[in-house]
Amino acid sequence: MNNHHDILIKELIKLLEGGGAHATLEDALDGIPADKLGVKPHGLPYSIWQLTEHIRIAQWDMLEFSKDGNHQSPKWPDDYWPKEAEPAEGAWDKTVAAIKADRKAFIELLKSDDIYQPIPHGDGQSILREALQIGDHNSYHTSEIILLRRLLGIWK
Repeated sequence: MNNHHDILIKELIKLLEGGGAHATLEDALDGIPADKLGVKPHGLPYSIWQLTEHIRIAQWDMLEFSKDGNHQSPKWPDDYWPKEAEPAEGAWDKTVAAIKADRKAFIELLKSDDIYQPIPHGDGQSILREALQIGDHNSYHTSEIILLRRLLGIWK
């Protein structure tokens, strides 16, 4: 790395992939018993499944917005949160795989585009802003997943 742009891209990738001083999203999602995915402990309004699916939907929306001027975002907030507390058969694995695939696609976008320029179909957003928003959003909800796991007695 020999310039500031390369250093910034490297740091953004670290932000999106998580870790460092904190648990990654993969750490937070690893080894959750299937019977705990839909539990809403202590009257909380969401389950681990709902948080994870919300991460997938929001990250997918930011990725698609960043690359497609014809993308229509889901209706906020209703379409960003699953209604059911528990995943349907096979949905959990699909959601976790989609989060990883969309993150990888966004990282490729980070590497290929001028991250500072406004997105042509946006109203001032840039790839840099979207990267920071994805990183912030995912880390916020990752910590909530870990908190739910602690309340359920299934965290390290």
